Amino acid sequence: MARPNEEVEALLQEYADLVAITGGDAFKARAYEKAARAVGGHPEDVAAMDVKALREIPNVGRSIAEKVVEFLRTGQVAAFEETRASVPAGVRELLTIPTLGPKKALALYEELRVSSVPELLDAVREERLRDLKGFGEKTEQNILHGIELMQKAGGRILLSAAMEAAELIVAELSRIPGCAGCAYAGSLRRMRETIGDIDILVAADHPEPFMEAIRALPQTAEVIARGPKKTSIRTNTGLQVDLRVLPPDAWGAGLLYFTGSKAHNIRVREIAVRRGLKLSEYGLFRTESGRKVTSRTEEEIYARLGLPWIPPTLREDRGEIAAGLRGDLPDPVTDDDIRGDLHTHTDLTDGLAPLDDMVAAAAARGYAYYAVTDHAPDLYMQRMTDEKVLAQRERVRALDGRHRGMRLLHGTELNIGPEGGVDWPDDFLAGFDLCVASVHSHFHQSREELTRRLVRACENPYVSVIGHPTARRIGRRPGIDADFDEVFAACARTGTALEINSHPERLDLCDEDILRARRHGVKFAVSTDAHAVTHLPYMRFGVGTAQRGWLTKDDVINTWPLQRLKRFLKEGRPR
Repeated sequence: MARPNEEVEALLQEYADLVAITGGDAFKARAYEKAARAVGGHPEDVAAMDVKALREIPNVGRSIAEKVVEFLRTGQVAAFEETRASVPAGVRELLTIPTLGPKKALALYEELRVSSVPELLDAVREERLRDLKGFGEKTEQNILHGIELMQKAGGRILLSAAMEAAELIVAELSRIPGCAGCAYAGSLRRMRETIGDIDILVAADHPEPFMEAIRALPQTAEVIARGPKKTSIRTNTGLQVDLRVLPPDAWGAGLLYFTGSKAHNIRVREIAVRRGLKLSEYGLFRTESGRKVTSRTEEEIYARLGLPWIPPTLREDRGEIAAGLRGDLPDPVTDDDIRGDLHTHTDLTDGLAPLDDMVAAAAARGYAYYAVTDHAPDLYMQRMTDEKVLAQRERVRALDGRHRGMRLLHGTELNIGPEGGVDWPDDFLAGFDLCVASVHSHFHQSREELTRRLVRACENPYVSVIGHPTARRIGRRPGIDADFDEVFAACARTGTALEINSHPERLDLCDEDILRARRHGVKFAVSTDAHAVTHLPYMRFGVGTAQRGWLTKDDVINTWPLQRLKRFLKEGRPR
């Protein structure tokens, strides 16, 4: 159920990898990579575009546009199929391993005849990689990390992909006559960062119309199981969806049960047992008589057990039951609390949209303020210069307040160097409203070096936020190995906020790290790191992660009024 844009993005990226593997023109591979990113981030549906319209997308020339049209019309591209056929299937399998690039995959095949993940594991254990040029003990460790990430992911998909699929199905089923309620449940409702399968619940007296409807959806590839009250399908992208139809008067109990988590449900049932009650997906019943006490809403069930309604994102058995019984359950931050985005990019560096488009899209979201934070010059491939960023600042100042009164902040995303230094001297940094500092390279330094590097960045008086603090990419790259308790303590001491990066491939910090950092007294910024207009709605995933970390709006600096935010950004700076 991926958007056509995402399907095309994956195709173009695969071709770029194949060109690199086969020793093709590096410029050509890079051109396809750029086109892939541009199509993936384009706000309009490419399926409705012809060659002329496609060429309006940045980095998409005539040749690529023609191949996109061919793919959308036929499901394949002849030129790509020829290149794909020239690369052994085993090498293509190796490319699915995070941390293993195309050139190393080809070298493994040509030198060691390794053509599968099990064969690669054997080669690592036998230390055969160390004789290859460009390989070594560190490479072995990185490959093992990548295989571990791939195996952990298994059949799980990113939160964003699962959410898109679930919302489409919920919308379809909600239109069917007789639907008294329809919602997704399970780990998706709890906003976990990856999802194994999707649970859809419907409240209705007559299940069969809904069972027929889900079997007939265009995205349904096969029916795995069917019954009077449950149908399981597999979509054309391999995702399993389980539909259950509940009686309307059991809606609350079913929603509570199928949302989980399992550990949370066990705790709730223990309270019920102590009160002489029994809780199931059909309702709350008296144990002795079997009489139903309540079942219609979650709120009624929780209240009957002496608990407030517990938001789904907190239902992980992390103390939420005890907090509810004590009356000190947090009021989690919500999407409506967010007043602005503090980490975004434009096409001045590696973004896909010009400044004016990003600002207009942010204003359309109702933000009170918005920060533009393009990369600084130490990421040399972005070709940032003092002159470019100062010219952008003038443009930002000119646009300030012109879009629905939204105020603009001119910032930058600095690169935290190997020793903890950042781009630009202090006198230049003083001109920015906001500086986000992030790790973009040298991920495999020692634990001590990485810790010192981050702490030093926190201690820079012009750094207000540490961006995507662990630098992880879900399913693709593990987080860096730093002593984050020391980093969290440094943030609390220096008044530096930690970012919760909302991009579905990052969600960094993750919920468990947020819980740890919160105990240190750290403040947080929930930002999108948007590189396209279509990335701005990712904010919902960052907010969900913040909720899972028990954050309230007082913990999150971009829920604050602008003047309070500005005071925070200025605190600690030299006067």
